[in-house]
Amino acid sequence: MPERRLSELARVLSIPSGIVSSDFPKVEKAARRMGIEYDLWQKGLLYLMFGRREDGLYACGEGGAVISICRQVGKTFTIGSAIFILCAGRKDLKVLWTAHRTRTSDETFQTMCGFARNKQMTPYVDHIRRANGQQEIAFRNGSRIMFGAREQGFGRGFDAVDMEIFDEAQILTVKALNDMVPATNVSPNPLIVMMGTPPQPGDPSEQFSQKRADGLAHTDGMLYVEFSADRDADPDDHEQWAKANPSYPKRTRETAILRMRKMLGGVDNFRREGLGIWDEDTTTSAIDPKQWAAGTVETPDLKGRVAYGLDMPPDRSALAIAAAVRHDDDTAVVIDAQSPAMSLVPDLRKQHIKVTITQTRDLGAATGRTLDMIHAGTLQHLDADHQPQLNTAALNATTRPIGQSGAFGWNKTGGDIDISPLVAVTLAAYGTTITKRNPNRRQIIGGA
Repeated sequence: MPERRLSELARVLSIPSGIVSSDFPKVEKAARRMGIEYDLWQKGLLYLMFGRREDGLYACGEGGAVISICRQVGKTFTIGSAIFILCAGRKDLKVLWTAHRTRTSDETFQTMCGFARNKQMTPYVDHIRRANGQQEIAFRNGSRIMFGAREQGFGRGFDAVDMEIFDEAQILTVKALNDMVPATNVSPNPLIVMMGTPPQPGDPSEQFSQKRADGLAHTDGMLYVEFSADRDADPDDHEQWAKANPSYPKRTRETAILRMRKMLGGVDNFRREGLGIWDEDTTTSAIDPKQWAAGTVETPDLKGRVAYGLDMPPDRSALAIAAAVRHDDDTAVVIDAQSPAMSLVPDLRKQHIKVTITQTRDLGAATGRTLDMIHAGTLQHLDADHQPQLNTAALNATTRPIGQSGAFGWNKTGGDIDISPLVAVTLAAYGTTITKRNPNRRQIIGGA
């Protein structure tokens, strides 16, 4: 069978405009001296990833290179070898390579150390640091590749970084990106690479999912490559394996995929990680739109037990304040311990406002209770015209597992959705169930 090109293998291929040259020819020449011969699809991928426009900047420098790919393809070897060669040949190149899990980061580091032992590359390597949390390959020309796991907090405090490789991008939080991406701001020609498998339900995958949406829309300034089997693929069909995995059967053996098929714990996981198939892009809200609309009232009854909930989106771009009234009798202010709104607690306490801080168990109970009330028709709210932010949040929220007891909290269905108004309402409703103060009792602020 003739070798197929990247454009023939990728289910989705979105190429940035204006590519006139690439770093890849020099990389390929050095790779051959090392005994590495890239497959045709790998050549295409690396050519585009390192493609430059006429001004010399990377064509995907603005939006990054994003790769959705199944396991057992050899992506770490492909991209890792190219990054290693670039560092060996270019002065003072600083690279951060990060995975979500420590185990994945360690395995990548060991693979890269293997390149350093190649007799063609050894003269270019100055030293290798193996200490946990400080793993690094340093080159004689001043270039460095540093490795670490995001679960251990790796990525904060760096500056003047030229390239960042986000492995396991399906588990990539907004906070991790906020910690790391600004480190490339002073680089004259930065490049960010994200690669991962389709996310599982509950994974913090908003960033990866949004990048995929941009790729499917063929947004310019980024490279997006997706390898996957057909959506209705038979998981045991070897032809579908070949569609999903460009290295099968030439480099990835049948036994490796069979092992995944048996060990991944269910056909859905194999569809994602073994076949590269994303879950249906029809994620619906956990809140039934009809039930939500049924709770609309024109004039709310404000007599009763009052509580306030506060929440913020991760980027702190807004503050959501919700008030809830329970119609059987105090005022409570409730903030979840994991919310960015925790930064408001000292100021509230200076004003002698008692703040209730919820933990994981409390938040799970509050979310479940709010959902039950919506289903039962006992949660009332203003209409979408009066509360558009809350309405948008409610109709674009799903759930995510939290803790170890089966509890769940709210999650958003897209990267541009702000669910903090719904979280604030949930906390406020919870507050009405825990406060005992009579709202008609006069409150004295500032002491006796």
